[in-house]
Amino acid sequence: MKPHCNALLCLGLTAAFFTGCRTTSESAEPFDSTKYTIESTDKFVLLDQTSPVTVSCTGLQEHILPDGRLQVSANVKNREHRFIKVQVNCVFKDEQGVSRGDETPVKSLGIGENSTESVTFTSINNLARKYTIRVREVR
Repeated sequence: MKPHCNALLCLGLTAAFFTGCRTTSESAEPFDSTKYTIESTDKFVLLDQTSPVTVSCTGLQEHILPDGRLQVSANVKNREHRFIKVQVNCVFKDEQGVSRGDETPVKSLGIGENSTESVTFTSINNLARKYTIRVREVR
């Protein structure tokens, strides 16, 4: 009878664990602090040929500010065993994916070997709902 009780306990704990799980796609507010992992970083574009070996994006986070502007943070990872410098900027787009001239100035970012740095951009108006973060290594 004891092995039967252990099996029921394990089954109950497993059911309780999976009951509380929910994906971000089920969220009612898709832009409110939505986090993205490396599998969904298609909003991160590398502008030069060597960057895929050197630089990667380990996460993106979007947030709508109280005034309606979009704020985006990206984790940029140096995959090399040396210090690198990159240039990063963000092009904000409207709901249809059209750029309305809301492009941030280029930021220079120094990243230590095998380190990750976070960079944040904020749109200038409340029309932005999509974006592309562009990165290139400084030579």
